[in-house]
Amino acid sequence: MDLTKTSIDKNTNAEIMLDEIKVFAPATVANVGCAFDILGFALHNIGDEMIFRKTEKLGITIISKGLGNLPTEPKKNVAGVVAIEMLKDKNMQFGIEIEINKLINPGSGMGSSAASASGAAFGINKLFGWNYNSHELVHFAMQGEKLASGAEHADNVAPAITGKFALIRGYNPLDMIEIDAPKDLYCTIIHPQIEIKTIEARKILPKEIALKNAVIQWGNVAGLISGLYQSNYELIGRSMKDIIIEPVRADLIPDFYELKNAAIQAGALGCSIAGSGPAVFAFSKGETIAKAVKHAFNDTYKNNGISYHLFVSKICDQGARLMD
Repeated sequence: MDLTKTSIDKNTNAEIMLDEIKVFAPATVANVGCAFDILGFALHNIGDEMIFRKTEKLGITIISKGLGNLPTEPKKNVAGVVAIEMLKDKNMQFGIEIEINKLINPGSGMGSSAASASGAAFGINKLFGWNYNSHELVHFAMQGEKLASGAEHADNVAPAITGKFALIRGYNPLDMIEIDAPKDLYCTIIHPQIEIKTIEARKILPKEIALKNAVIQWGNVAGLISGLYQSNYELIGRSMKDIIIEPVRADLIPDFYELKNAAIQAGALGCSIAGSGPAVFAFSKGETIAKAVKHAFNDTYKNNGISYHLFVSKICDQGARLMD
């Protein structure tokens, strides 16, 4: 990858460089039931805020605010790792200060590390006036995900950068396809206030699966993608069945099957684990049903002694973006 690209002002023929910018990095949901590690989508107005400042002091400075106790040593922080990768082989005369206002709990299943990683890739690209495309930004952001989860997966960082749904067809090379969301598709999320680290949740996954289960899963993935393209809500619903990952991770989430049953009874198209959990999401056709699912989630969890947050969101058609 060429790491020497810059944006050039057509009038002055000079590199465009800003002193400070503020970025919104959206929360995301990955796996989407059956599509483990290959599909994710961005949420609307749920995410982190990050400020990027050009500094005369060389190097990378991390300032952590908000939720979680994020490490401030760049090599141990996902945004820092992305910054290190992006500045590699650069003869920079300035440093970067990255202020992270973490509004997505780490270990939530809502793409907390991906928000930091993708926000860093997007923000640094804008701050220094470079012109990396979305595939290149996803490549950089994946390095942060590797630190967080032990694997360079793109199903969170891709939609966090591009918005919409992002399908990862392959990784060598990265083959990423953007998919528009059906206009009436809504997502309801419950986030129990417990932490499940992605790197730990990956350790319990099966190393091998039966061929008959693989065939069922492939059919569901194909059905889900077809349903999205066709805006076929019923097909989306009947395809959101994960017989490989969900049964293994369900025990990590208190009352998971009660939440799932409540969502379906309230009219949801389907319900599954968001990422590696503990968040649980459900798709609905229309906001009215999505809000009914929210009430069903609330009724299921209100007496079990675990604190939780509830969200209703459309799928966001924009990923990381500049804030005023």
